[in-house]
Amino acid sequence: MKNEQNWPVLNFAEMQDTIETLHQWIQIVGKIRLKTMPWQNHSWHTALYVTPSGYSTHGIPYQGQIFQIDFNFKKHKLLLQCSNAETITIDLKPKTVASFYNELFEKLSGLGIEVKIHSTPNEMDPAIPFSENTVNKSYDPNAANALWQAMLKTNAVFNEFRSDFIGKASPVHLFWGAFDLAVTRFSGNPAPLHQGGIPNMSLEVMQEAYSQEVSSAGFWPGSKDSPMPVFYAYAYPSDASFGEQKVLPKEAFYSPEMGEFFLKYEDVQNSENPEKTLHDFLRTTYEAATKISEWDRTKLEKK
Repeated sequence: MKNEQNWPVLNFAEMQDTIETLHQWIQIVGKIRLKTMPWQNHSWHTALYVTPSGYSTHGIPYQGQIFQIDFNFKKHKLLLQCSNAETITIDLKPKTVASFYNELFEKLSGLGIEVKIHSTPNEMDPAIPFSENTVNKSYDPNAANALWQAMLKTNAVFNEFRSDFIGKASPVHLFWGAFDLAVTRFSGNPAPLHQGGIPNMSLEVMQEAYSQEVSSAGFWPGSKDSPMPVFYAYAYPSDASFGEQKVLPKEAFYSPEMGEFFLKYEDVQNSENPEKTLHDFLRTTYEAATKISEWDRTKLEKK
């Protein structure tokens, strides 16, 4: 499914079932991080991170110890590491969300980690409780590995792009709500109150997340309603003039319905220089956001 020297091919039709199951699994792990980490602005404490082998919670303080949960897509294991115990593993293989959920919490309890989460998915409709979900049960190791490899390469470009900005910027986060890898820049100015509208997502959370002006970009693997991996970029607040701005590469397009610019993953993957193609998209959509909202770029960027 991939060439070591190139960005992997992502065929959503072939990967859909695995992506949908993984999305549920990372929501469960992300909710554990949500319940155990101290609050950080814009819900940054909830996110996961791309690692050399998969996705990770990174270290979570817990009753004087630290634990960490890692998805390993090289060995196809879920690793439960705790500073006062031996590492425990769970096989990543075809199994229902309910089975994954029950096995994970049983193993955590065996480590002395007792966590109760809100046990239904966010940003999904329908939102079947994890313990009852026997619908999603697919795991193709090649698909899981290819998706991680795509995020690994995206993560590198996002981090390089982030380094040019000296204002407030998020880390490169894997948000489990929508299953997207994202990086966000802030102008330093307050934003209008967000009106919400995301399925199974608290209005209060959305309003805090978008309490300041932002220019945000990310990678999303697609869904059954939009079966296409894409890069996206948006501004908040925004208006129709955002979509009128000139951006690169030429394959990028604006969706009036979504209020965002998009660039198909395959257009990046097939380009002569994928890293430059993606960086151009990040840079020009950011410039479009700063233009419509009149950001003071002299205070926010390296000279």
